[in-house]
Amino acid sequence: MNAPLLSAAEDVVWLRAGEALAASARREAGALAHRLGMSADRVARIELAATEAATNLLRHADDGSLILRVSRAADGAALEILALDIGPGIPDIDAALRDGHSGGGTLGIGLGAISRLSDDFDVHSLDGRGTLVLARFWAPAAAGDLGSRSARAAARHVAGLTRPISGETVCGDAWAARADLAETPGLSGERPPGRVTAMMCDGLGHGPLAARASERARQVFQNSTRTGLRDILQEIHLALRGTRGAAVCLVSADFAARRVEACGAGNVSAFVVDGQRRTALISLPGIVGSHLPSLRVFDAPLPPGATVVVHSDGLKDRWAPGDFPGLFTRQPVMIAGQILGQAGVRRDDAGIVVITTPAS
Repeated sequence: MNAPLLSAAEDVVWLRAGEALAASARREAGALAHRLGMSADRVARIELAATEAATNLLRHADDGSLILRVSRAADGAALEILALDIGPGIPDIDAALRDGHSGGGTLGIGLGAISRLSDDFDVHSLDGRGTLVLARFWAPAAAGDLGSRSARAAARHVAGLTRPISGETVCGDAWAARADLAETPGLSGERPPGRVTAMMCDGLGHGPLAARASERARQVFQNSTRTGLRDILQEIHLALRGTRGAAVCLVSADFAARRVEACGAGNVSAFVVDGQRRTALISLPGIVGSHLPSLRVFDAPLPPGATVVVHSDGLKDRWAPGDFPGLFTRQPVMIAGQILGQAGVRRDDAGIVVITTPAS
């Protein structure tokens, strides 16, 4: 295995549905695109996609949010637009993807054009409950080289999403991941991940102090040279002394061995989803940075095509795989977005990280 490819999301902007959503989406998307060094033409395409996504949300959804974020890996970065609503869903996605289709007087571009404008596109809808649309735009440094293909491979296997509590602009939850890439590229030229290790951190409380604890945990996780989950969590514990502390769960999915390990302290939930079955991974009581228990590493089988889901208590943990037909075959950011949208609570920060495994 080579050096790990680090992955995390930065500059996350949540925009609630409202009169100014389209203008705000265009402005914020353009600012993020400029920050990533996008060309004027790319910026215009991104602004157009953000405007149409926002307009569709206002015209067709009962309520929802537009999420703009920069997703970074060690050798690439992307701007992602996520339109997440709570209903009524799209009854005919194929029709919605056809050029010029518009059910309510929008720009008339339709999801099909957003798909062509973006480098990566996906849509998943739950009848009567909500739709998630993804448009991803890779930054110029990620165009064409082997490293960028590795970043794209990692993006297909791990992603996370955080949302601040209502009334706050910063989130007390944070996530990060390390993907150990295979030495030998696959047929596409990509080096697929052989192991993905991820962290979900929930800083105690809300606001800037909780966010500071979580950000410190993220930095330690990304900079650690340790490989054992217990050792990494001990490092995070020492670094969080003097902060509010946090609940932290680390998971490591070994694709070759078909096993997943978990080590955590505090109220963070972790599951292995295989078909309709959901198996919980144990996290011990405690506060990282304050009262750490005697740490243990738990492991479980990781069948081909299984999904690992880790989330803070800002999401209700009573969701079931059967509640999301067709979702667990999608890329991880789609899984994270839909579960957060359906299980997240507004009275708490929310964070989720998802690892998807190869089907064979």
